[in-house]
Amino acid sequence: MTKKRSRGRRIVRWTLGIVGGLLVAAIVGILVYSQVGVMAAEPEPLAAVRADERIAITDDSAAIVLAPAGASETGAGLVFIPGAKVDPWAYASILLGLVTDDGLTVVITKPWLNLAFFDLRPLSTFTDLALGVGSWMVGGHSLGGVKACQLASDADALVLFASYCANDLSASGLPVLSLSGSEDGLSTPQKIADARHLLPADATMVEIPGASHASFGDYGPQPGDGTPTATDAEVEAVVVEQVGTLASALTR
Repeated sequence: MTKKRSRGRRIVRWTLGIVGGLLVAAIVGILVYSQVGVMAAEPEPLAAVRADERIAITDDSAAIVLAPAGASETGAGLVFIPGAKVDPWAYASILLGLVTDDGLTVVITKPWLNLAFFDLRPLSTFTDLALGVGSWMVGGHSLGGVKACQLASDADALVLFASYCANDLSASGLPVLSLSGSEDGLSTPQKIADARHLLPADATMVEIPGASHASFGDYGPQPGDGTPTATDAEVEAVVVEQVGTLASALTR
């Protein structure tokens, strides 16, 4: 009896050791994956943002806040969640016009492990960085958009940038704007269409001609993406017009 119990304990210890080793290996693997191959912001667009005197920049540990210079309050704001392993600063340039032209406050989050999927913080973590904002949109690019869908119930509107939802928001009544690209090789037009039923029936769907997946940020070409034919300025103009229109509707 004693020998059987001793052998049983050894089996349990071996099993726990193997499971523990696999868990450690998985954690190490995720940590390594999240830090390798992060797509950096292109220097020239970023330098232009930082030199623009029309905006006030706050670089917080949780997020980057872009606000109209000298303004203590803005009618609407956007919490923007970056795509997987993309430097948050890579989105500052394309979102700049929302601040300078439409007077919005933009909060670009810094996802845990550079992957929005692992970020468990609530939307309030980011909206609390700009308490003078009256209405909040939440949005994101690619995987960041998937995460934005999960936080949408705490926002006044949802904006998807080359992305789609994995959870069902069709009965939410939430104002939704989906911006996508005709040349996107990752969040392809077909994938956007296949997930359309998860959005409200009155969601605004805008496909930008010539835009690729990487057209929604300034981080260079992305493996698996299509070849863009639209310029950065053309894509930015659509983003600013469409998101600005949604923001105006929220603050009426």
